Amino acid sequence: MRDYALRRGEMVEQLRAQGVENERVLQAMNKIPRHLFVEEALWEKAYELCSLPLPGGQSISHPLTVARMTELLDLEGEERVLEVGTGSGYQSAVLAELCEKVFSVECRQHLLVEARRRLETLGYYNILIKLGNGSEGWAEKGPFDAVIVTAGAESIPQRLVQQLAEGGRLIVPVGSRKKQEILLLRKIGGKIQREKHFSCNFVALVR
Repeated sequence: MRDYALRRGEMVEQLRAQGVENERVLQAMNKIPRHLFVEEALWEKAYELCSLPLPGGQSISHPLTVARMTELLDLEGEERVLEVGTGSGYQSAVLAELCEKVFSVECRQHLLVEARRRLETLGYYNILIKLGNGSEGWAEKGPFDAVIVTAGAESIPQRLVQQLAEGGRLIVPVGSRKKQEILLLRKIGGKIQREKHFSCNFVALVR
């Protein structure tokens, strides 16, 4: 078996070389065993800079995409974060290293069960996951200091905007099924400020 800790370190150095600057994000990704979030047949590819397939036509995001989206949230440690699209649970684990509590919504039962098992095995007890329509958010647990959407939306889900706390940040890929742009929205003085960042290609957000 390869030295996965060494491979993680190499991955993090590649992320740093590609412009990721937030040391807390890099440290989190250096700690989390990404190979345990994919099938064993893919373990040798787990620390390459690429997305990897999950059952049911889903995927675990490219490490650079995870790092850049997480970096944009600018987490300091005390935030309550909503994640839309639990998937493998890898992004959930990254967030859990950086904030107080993660509330994650997944629409596919088989992914939810596997993600919950992985996260509990790894000792992440500050993550709550529920089955549901992610575009509706999790209103009873809000408002949230940060929201991250890990699926491509045709437009900004307004229910998620409504669940942002004052000063909160929302990261969402918006565009067509083949290409989206990462948008960062901030709620300042009750109004929404919008920034466009980088291009990406996520699976479609189920509404």
